[in-house]
Amino acid sequence: MTRPFETHPGHDGELHELHAALQRRLDELLPVGDERDRVSSAMREGVLAPGKRIRPLLLILAARDLGCDRDHPGLLDMACAVEMVHASSLILDDIPCMDNAALRRGRPTIHRQYGEDVAILAAVALLSSAFGVMVAAQGLSPECRSQAVAELSMAVGTQGLVQGQYKDLREGTAPRSAEEIATTNELKTSVLFGATLQIAALAAGASPAARQKMRCFAQDLGQAFQLLDDLADGHAGTGKDINKDAGKSTLVAMLGSDAVRERLDTHLRRADAHFSRACGKNQATRRFMHAWFSKQLAAFS
Repeated sequence: MTRPFETHPGHDGELHELHAALQRRLDELLPVGDERDRVSSAMREGVLAPGKRIRPLLLILAARDLGCDRDHPGLLDMACAVEMVHASSLILDDIPCMDNAALRRGRPTIHRQYGEDVAILAAVALLSSAFGVMVAAQGLSPECRSQAVAELSMAVGTQGLVQGQYKDLREGTAPRSAEEIATTNELKTSVLFGATLQIAALAAGASPAARQKMRCFAQDLGQAFQLLDDLADGHAGTGKDINKDAGKSTLVAMLGSDAVRERLDTHLRRADAHFSRACGKNQATRRFMHAWFSKQLAAFS
């Protein structure tokens, strides 16, 4: 892998503060029902359970690296909207007719805690809430707000998460080429990263050229994330079920772990180059991603 950036206390402290700010704002944005309101309770559990918050942190850091004002009034809410979409997708991925997972973030999955019916309703409600938060976010022109909503919508629908999940369910156990697997991985993972980074670019008022580089960055970053997820499948301590990919046509099954690590490294180098062209010397996002991947890969060594 490309040589990781050295972390330093100031950077780590800033990430901790951002993570805490995201947690507080998500808590404020999610509905608080009474003890009989199981849908609201499931929504809160699905979002507020301890998580890495990779996508919302990425949105904030990338927007700043692209020149966004640190005091942008809507940036935190935009990041929270992306996290709500991500949490909704996890709830749906885990239900019995999809991946039938028992664990998520070290806790029983939402359908295990609340039932499949409540889990589905909570996921739909989270999607609705996410778009409401995005529409109400301050500091965007009407045109940019419309573009941000469109990016998020495309990431969720049949050009993104929905299609990726469908292809994985219908084709995942059949023989597939490496290119077909990569296409599914892009839909499952890269597309939401793409929307995240396009929203960051819109908040920063980035140029069309910078936005295109960020789109390329997201494509390689998403592929790297999915390969990391595949490598982690057989390891305990991830907070998820182990060996859920058994019998699936993944690149790890096709090529082996060593070859997949090489592919992951290639995607990270390409992502790094795309981001450098978009943001120049600003490197908070790059430092964050290098440190994160280094830590995760070290756990599988």
